[in-house]
Amino acid sequence: MKIGIVGLPNVGKSTLFKALTKKQVDTSNYPFCTIDPNVGVVAVPDERLQQLADLYHSEKIVPAAIEFVDIAGLVKNAHKGEGLGNQFLSHIREVDAIAHVIRNFQDENVTHVAGKIEPGEDLNTIETELAMADIATIEKVLIKIESKIKSNDKDAPGQKIILKNIIIALDKGKKPDIAELKDDEQKFIKGLSLLSLKPELFIENIGEEQLNNFKPVIPNSIPICAKLESELADLDGTEAKNYLKELNIKKTGLDQLIVESYKLLNLITFFTAGPKESHAWTIVSGTKAPAAAGKIHTDFEQGFIRAEIINWKNLLDAGGEIPAKEKGQMKIEGKDYIMRDGDVVYFRFSK
Repeated sequence: MKIGIVGLPNVGKSTLFKALTKKQVDTSNYPFCTIDPNVGVVAVPDERLQQLADLYHSEKIVPAAIEFVDIAGLVKNAHKGEGLGNQFLSHIREVDAIAHVIRNFQDENVTHVAGKIEPGEDLNTIETELAMADIATIEKVLIKIESKIKSNDKDAPGQKIILKNIIIALDKGKKPDIAELKDDEQKFIKGLSLLSLKPELFIENIGEEQLNNFKPVIPNSIPICAKLESELADLDGTEAKNYLKELNIKKTGLDQLIVESYKLLNLITFFTAGPKESHAWTIVSGTKAPAAAGKIHTDFEQGFIRAEIINWKNLLDAGGEIPAKEKGQMKIEGKDYIMRDGDVVYFRFSK
């Protein structure tokens, strides 16, 4: 799963991305991740994993990970190809969600492209560019739809109406709502990779003086001081904790961003744990046990027999697998079991 980091020039996007990449994990443990200088594969903070590793005295710990992509090229009129417009649009279509970085700090040495700090206006510029790009995409599709209508394609008239309604919503500055569409209609719209339909979160890049009295301009935004995060990323764990304590900050902005990005993509974590390795695995909420097993190895899914499952907290409280089984807390689940966040699993499969 990839989160695209998007923002206007000089908002601190590159500083934020560099701080994220300093938290980069060993990509050899994540075969599906992209190896690219513009992609950071970052560990998802999760205290449960360390506690499981301590229980089993695991030799190795592998956290869950999420990918952040530094997407360059967003300027006003990017949808017309200005700046790195076309490259920008192609890169942003490849991500699963968008993290908007919006400047809300004062610094005379860092010029704002518009000459003034107005977070709301910056976000409006970004979303206008995304909407205009979507309208251009839809207009091209409508040309093909008209041809299909002339050929008596049964789905084309309905698709035309849906696309026209999406354009109306975008023209009004609204997000299109496709929740009420039929499954096949939703599949058609999702196939267009419209930017305005991607899940999004908002980051207000603030100054250090705003850390303890921050008032968001963008509703539900995450306050991050990219400059501070970059400094913290250069410190070892103990130094970083002491520095945060001095600043009266409980959790770094980057950790908050990573966790919120994980939630935004509707992801949950299950664990496998033992003396050799404690491993956090990422799946979409609602995933059944065989598909979860397939995240570890395709053979596990194809030969799935059953799963032995216990909640991580129950396992810790019991003091291990044997006492947990004696208390009846280790459950045997079949193919229809829907995985839950925090499950510790041992999969049984036929070879």
